[in-house]
Amino acid sequence: MTPPTEGDTRTFERTFTPEDVRKFAEVSGDEQPRHLDPDDEGRLLVHGLLTATMPTKIGGDLEVLGRSMAFDFLQPVYTGETLTCKMTIEEVEDREDRYDLLAAVTCRNEDGETVMTGTVEGLVWKSDGRE
Repeated sequence: MTPPTEGDTRTFERTFTPEDVRKFAEVSGDEQPRHLDPDDEGRLLVHGLLTATMPTKIGGDLEVLGRSMAFDFLQPVYTGETLTCKMTIEEVEDREDRYDLLAAVTCRNEDGETVMTGTVEGLVWKSDGRE
C-alpha cells in the first residue's frame, strides 16, 4: 500500500445506464417516478446518491475507509451522460497506525458543467491486520 500524499489526484469516468438507476432504486427503496419514468428524451434522472458512488469507487481504489462525506448536488444527472469525478487529497495526518485524510471531490458532466462537489474524510490503515 502506497501512503496517501497531499496533492494526489485520481479520476474516474462513468456513464450511468437505465439499468443502473433501476437497480439502485430497488436497493435503496427510492423508487420515485422522477427516477423511474423517462423524460421526453427517454432518459432517467440519476439518484444523487448513485452519483455519489463515484468518489466511493476512487476511495476504494485507495483503500480509504470513509468517516464522513458531504456532497452538494448542483445539476441533474441523466442516464447516458458521461461524468468525470476527480478526487484530490488535500490533507494527510500521519498517525501511528493509520493516515487520516481529507479529500475534495468534483464531478463534471461531458459539457464540463459541475454536477456535484464534496468532501470526504477518512482513513487508510498502515497494515491490514493480515500479517
